Amino acid sequence: MVRLAIAGKPNCGKSTFFTASTLAPAEIANYPFTTIDANHGIAYARINCPCKELGIENCQACNDGVRFIQIGLIDVAGLVPDAHKGKGLGNKFLDNLREADAILHIIDASGGTDEEGNPVGTGTHDPMIDIGFVETEMKMWVTGLLEKNWQKIQRSAQQKTFSIEDAVTEQLAGLAVTYEDVVSAERESGVDLKKCTQEELVAFCGELISSSKPFLVIGNKIDLAPPDIVESLKNEDISFASAASEFALRKAAEGKFVEYLPGDKDFTINNPEKLSDAQKAGLEAIRGIMKKFNGTGVQEAINKAVFELLDLIVVFPVEDENKFCDGQGRVLPDAFLMKRGSTPHEMAFQVHTDIGEGFLYAVDARTKMRIKENHELKNGDIIKIVSTKK
Repeated sequence: MVRLAIAGKPNCGKSTFFTASTLAPAEIANYPFTTIDANHGIAYARINCPCKELGIENCQACNDGVRFIQIGLIDVAGLVPDAHKGKGLGNKFLDNLREADAILHIIDASGGTDEEGNPVGTGTHDPMIDIGFVETEMKMWVTGLLEKNWQKIQRSAQQKTFSIEDAVTEQLAGLAVTYEDVVSAERESGVDLKKCTQEELVAFCGELISSSKPFLVIGNKIDLAPPDIVESLKNEDISFASAASEFALRKAAEGKFVEYLPGDKDFTINNPEKLSDAQKAGLEAIRGIMKKFNGTGVQEAINKAVFELLDLIVVFPVEDENKFCDGQGRVLPDAFLMKRGSTPHEMAFQVHTDIGEGFLYAVDARTKMRIKENHELKNGDIIKIVSTKK
């Protein structure tokens, strides 16, 4: 399963973002280090289900053409500048990021918290200062992990049979860093690991982190942000969100007060006569935020991380290519997130190891044409796998 980690300084709305995305319980309070241990939950990437374009009316895997695919979400403890040196909760935060495929860096777009997450007046702190500090902390943390044995590794690298890239990969195995990641980072940073300086090692680790743990910066609390801060942040490559608005809508939808799906640009109020004036005013305030920012931004940020940052595609496996269903007659029962460039054979292994081992060929259910095992799958492909094993 794809996993995204929510990171940032304390009190920037990380736990609200997590709860709004998962409806899983997480302690939310207006003081630093509310989250001590990482919270784990299930969020979803939103896509359009192919059933609409195929004219299929009995699809039970979507909600009127809107489909959600599970991903893992991790809300880790907040960190402050110099966490890699032990400040704040120190490396406890950094260690929680090992299993993440990408990182959602939440910043307080309202400017209402200082660098360490302490509440200050709205607009007092410049959120631009917070951009990039999580990446810096991770870069320095990884550098520290390598430095423990770096002199020994460099001495060993003088031997012709020793691969320093293999050694680095082994040293960082817990971060799910691959040999290819190491080689790519060495090339892109222009660093020769065999004879690099401490400064060059830091540069290499920065490149390694940016490629193996990509970041998406999200300006949260946008509903509270002063206009001048909003304008300055628009010049940066970040996403905007109001996690508090998303959470309120998700709870209202759960209680049947509104019709709303995560990622919708608007909502419908059910039985408005049953709501108090304060409730109506609150919902209309949220509607105003959604009109201004084209939604609450929470689902949009998750989708951006999955489909742009990680560059994943969605593929649908079926057993009957004519009815687009499985052996039980369920239409488009599964949707897999896969790396762009994946093949039908790789998809077969994702369905089940046995299916992959017995792979014979695949069929494109849209065209009914047989495709090769090394055919590059496209986003939205519906594929039948033919295997010697069931």
